[in-house]
Amino acid sequence: MGRPNLSEARRAELLPAVAATFAEFGYRRTTTAVLAERCAVQETILYRLWADKRAMFTASIEYVALHSQQIWAGELQARSSAKTTAEAVLDYEATHLGEFGLYRILFAGLSETDDPVISAALRKAYASFHTFLRDRIREHRRSRAARGLPAAELAAWAMLGLGTAVNLGRELDLLSAKQRAELLRTVGRQLLGS
Repeated sequence: MGRPNLSEARRAELLPAVAATFAEFGYRRTTTAVLAERCAVQETILYRLWADKRAMFTASIEYVALHSQQIWAGELQARSSAKTTAEAVLDYEATHLGEFGLYRILFAGLSETDDPVISAALRKAYASFHTFLRDRIREHRRSRAARGLPAAELAAWAMLGLGTAVNLGRELDLLSAKQRAELLRTVGRQLLGS
């Protein structure tokens, strides 16, 4: 059996604090000194684990996608049998969307799309969200024999756009928590065909 990768374990240990720091300050305002302080390590430790700040940021983007998928997987296992997986995820997100603030990492990344590495990390994250949602929508529609709706491929993009709009409403204090939940549930169910 091979030796455990200690660097990988240490990155996984520090990544929640790294991501939370980027979510709070954005990409440009976050310094490696602040990251080190928030992780309670010296900057040299961070540079042993990641090549540079950009690598820390792209790891944070990947963390957002992985964290979301882990939460959704847990929700799918805990769902009631009366709900489809798409309904379970929609209900969860209507109540909890954005509560960790990690969407702010994705928002910050959008201002850095001229950087091909950051752009690639964002494309990968959004593609994974899209694939997950598309598959849940297809499954839902098969079980409900839904017809006359936009293709699951397009509905998944619309759901992602809806989530973005709801998070903008949170950031700019345009929508209350109740309004955000209602918007997600109402429009989301229309996109599902429920």
